[in-house]
Amino acid sequence: MKLPADLPITVQRALQEDLGDGDITAQLIASETQAIAHIFCRESAVLCGTAWADEVIRQLDNQVVIQWHVADGDVLKADQKIASYQGSARSLLSAERCMLNFLQTLSGTATLSRHYAQQVAHTEVRLLDTRKTIPGLRTAQKYAVLTGGCFNHRMGLYDAFLIKENHISACGSITAAVSRARMLHPHKPVEVEVEDLDQLQEALNTGADTIMLDNFALGLLHEAVAITAGRAKLEASGGINTSTLIPIAETGVDYISIGALTKDCKAIDLSMLFE
Repeated sequence: MKLPADLPITVQRALQEDLGDGDITAQLIASETQAIAHIFCRESAVLCGTAWADEVIRQLDNQVVIQWHVADGDVLKADQKIASYQGSARSLLSAERCMLNFLQTLSGTATLSRHYAQQVAHTEVRLLDTRKTIPGLRTAQKYAVLTGGCFNHRMGLYDAFLIKENHISACGSITAAVSRARMLHPHKPVEVEVEDLDQLQEALNTGADTIMLDNFALGLLHEAVAITAGRAKLEASGGINTSTLIPIAETGVDYISIGALTKDCKAIDLSMLFE
């Protein structure tokens, strides 16, 4: 799995907001003081974010020696030691919160994604994330979604069309919107959000690549799959949770998009302790 190209910049910004013009509390410790520290996970989780933690150390003090006892994607147990560090005590203390913030957030995203993915492992559906990400952490969270076993939707507003209700209204029709999209960027994927079977038929007639079925009831999802018959990829969307996920997956849709993967994740409890 390829790491995001903006990873160093993301870490740089996180360090700047935490350190400002210097860690004044770490200055209480003599500059020559060395230490050994360990990071522990306090609950069951799927690990993600090791590269971000490594980059924190690289940017602060590349003399610190890092030893990971686990890897991204591994399932962690409560109170498991996941990493050890040896180096300047000042550097370790200055790096602590930034490292833990990345690890706890991305592990939270990966853990929730793994939970959802396991629910539908018996089907062919792919669970997709959305753009409902923490500002500044989009590429990192989307990496965590992949680590957890789900898949990425478009990265942003630039890499694929997603023609929704307001776009359709402003353009005049689904047909007009798709035609304009094909003319502007003929090589970009085109997805159309529809709200009923009539709109589904219109979207199919335009040759849209993917059709998002917005808040379709279960019976309508079955009808949509039958009507489409493979002419376009179908994506179910709208308020999907663990209680509705499996029946929707079993309708035969190709994708299910779930904003909760990135916006509802709970940070994992981690701590760093000095020997």
